[in-house]
Amino acid sequence: MKVLIYSPARSAMQSGLGKTTYWLIECEAASSRNPEPLMGWSSSQDTLNQVKIKFPSKEAAIAHAEREGWNYTIAIDHQRKVKPRNYGDNFKYIPPENA
Repeated sequence: MKVLIYSPARSAMQSGLGKTTYWLIECEAASSRNPEPLMGWSSSQDTLNQVKIKFPSKEAAIAHAEREGWNYTIAIDHQRKVKPRNYGDNFKYIPPENA
């Protein structure tokens, strides 16, 4: 079974870092999604793509995938870059550069 190991990004409606400190294992889809003829919802024959397993660290997720014998792919973890700034920096005068 192929799985994806990743750390979820924060949602667009979220300003803090909640729900982004853990790692997930998610099964990759084995079959394509097709629209259901009656209601038009997307359906799939594979129900494993609904399963997500949480882990406190990337190493724990990798250890679990190796213990189960799964082929895994690790997504790149995007770390937030914060530039430390003071309120006074908003009013600091920066002279123009002469060319």
